[in-house]
Amino acid sequence: MSDLPAVPEPHEMRASNADRERIAKILHDAMAEGRLTVDELEERLDKVYAAKTMGDLVPITRDLPVPAAATRTGSLPMHRNRVGGRGTSSAAVAIMSGSIRGGPWTVPPTFTAFAMMGGVQIDLTDAKFEDAETTIQAFAIMGGVEIVVPEDITVIVTGVGFMGGFEDRAHVTGPPGCPVVKVTGFGFWGGVDVHRAKPKKAKKKLHQQDDRPQLES
Repeated sequence: MSDLPAVPEPHEMRASNADRERIAKILHDAMAEGRLTVDELEERLDKVYAAKTMGDLVPITRDLPVPAAATRTGSLPMHRNRVGGRGTSSAAVAIMSGSIRGGPWTVPPTFTAFAMMGGVQIDLTDAKFEDAETTIQAFAIMGGVEIVVPEDITVIVTGVGFMGGFEDRAHVTGPPGCPVVKVTGFGFWGGVDVHRAKPKKAKKKLHQQDDRPQLES
């Protein structure tokens, strides 16, 4: 019996004309908003119409805000296990204290984190999103905001630090159609840190136990 052909990953799927036109519209809108020059637009359009797979299209708009509608139509698949439901919490505030949002929870389209002489931790590892595009407004004043992100979403960080830091250590770009999370805000004598979730340690299976005494070196 011959082996069945492997199912291609989402980024390996062939791009359609509709997919290319959708990306082209995003680029034209970006130029109209002043995000791209005419020369940059022409250069990227050449790459769009030369793209063969969905993976070829992803880097072209990686540094641009992508409308939620662009992830809802066409052949871009929605990640139903990540998108859906009503937001369970819209803010996390820590003033000389701490606040944590994590575990299974649903993030609304706009979420605000405010830390003043305290700390806020937002863990998106097991979170769902009410919408395909989410904005997290993070403000740290003599405090810290930590945002933990998984691998299967796209994160765009645009916040700034003033006598503080606003750091993107995640650099996460998920597969086509995945939720998009934009992190904005500022850090003043404080810091906002966006980083990936730490990999879970594999559990060690002890099949046999060696009771022999260990020799001291």
